[in-house]
Amino acid sequence: MKKIATLALAVGLSASTAFAGGYTAPVVEAAPVVAAPTSSSSGILVPALLLVAVAVAASSN
Repeated sequence: MKKIATLALAVGLSASTAFAGGYTAPVVEAAPVVAAPTSSSSGILVPALLLVAVAVAASSN
């Protein structure tokens, strides 16, 4: 009977230390994203090219 009690005590103590901490996911911080500044003339380039293309198409008729 003493052997069974000793074995139960040993199993109980080893099981409690195995589940003591649990799993926690590692926290990884993301690097900050720095946006590159755009020039003010880049916004007018596409509409200007579209206007030229419409003018060329209209003059060919």
